[in-house]
Amino acid sequence: MTDWNPPADWLRITSLDCHAAGEPLRIITGGWPELPGRTILQRRRYQREHYDPLRRAVIFEPRGHADMYGCILTPPVTPGADRGVIFIHNEGYSTMCGHGIIALTTALVETGELPVTGAATTVRYDTPAGLVKAVANVDGGRVTGVAFDNVESFVLALDQTVDVPGLGPLKVDVAFGGAFYAFCRAEDAGVELTPRNNRQLIRVGMDVKRAVAGAMPIEHPLEEDLGFLYGTIFVGPPQQADAHSRNVCVFAEGEVDRSPTGTGVSARAAIHYARGEIALGEPITIESILGTRFTVQALRTASCGDRPAVVPQVQGQAHLTGRSQWLLDPQDPLRHGFIIR
Repeated sequence: MTDWNPPADWLRITSLDCHAAGEPLRIITGGWPELPGRTILQRRRYQREHYDPLRRAVIFEPRGHADMYGCILTPPVTPGADRGVIFIHNEGYSTMCGHGIIALTTALVETGELPVTGAATTVRYDTPAGLVKAVANVDGGRVTGVAFDNVESFVLALDQTVDVPGLGPLKVDVAFGGAFYAFCRAEDAGVELTPRNNRQLIRVGMDVKRAVAGAMPIEHPLEEDLGFLYGTIFVGPPQQADAHSRNVCVFAEGEVDRSPTGTGVSARAAIHYARGEIALGEPITIESILGTRFTVQALRTASCGDRPAVVPQVQGQAHLTGRSQWLLDPQDPLRHGFIIR
């Protein structure tokens, strides 16, 4: 079988797989069509309109699963950036992804795709939400951790009460950390933040997401394409004494983030700073559903349009897990994938 080559009319897509704090990232390394556009948002629109079946092929079963996550690399669009990136998942396309930046930086540096420029190697990305700078800590060719300065993150609403079917009135905060999230206390939503409650977390998380999206406008002050509610984040006490709290994010079409959610902890930094609960430069460590960790701090104040904001910095670690070639047989009726949850 190792000597077999697929027919010439089969599409071949290659990938490098990794994870950050348990959350997968499938990096497309070859076989993808070129995506035209002057901005990453334009390229994302082109991908969605012309090549969405390929997203489903590499994310859905039988090559992926309901909680798979990935990214498509493109040339940069701004001076000084190293790569452009479009993040993909079971529902479509993210505006930004923190675990993805950590995992992608680790992969680009450890594989030699980008040169190591020192013990602290900087990589800059054009994302749909804006320019993101990451710094990889490198020791002996291995990346021991990544910190990235995220896009301007801000609070959209605090202490809003929404009526959630099956729950009743629920108090939520809504904030942007590269994507918009509705935050609520796990205790208030009646959920426990452990893997065995995965099904309940998905159900309640989607109910909260739909209720909040239906109750208030979700608008980004600069980009219309960024104005949608991406997910629900349940916040609860940590299981480890030296952590600040625990995050579980249900996003897209019921995906459960295995990591603490990089854009989610960025939005939380904006919430905590707005409430006076953290100072600039004060880090907090947040657990995931697995107990893995990201550390976040508000580096400095900023603005996003007419909204006061902070620039968060998120730190975490990633590991490479595999390398694959995916084949799309033109005669396979399921070549573009399916999902059974």
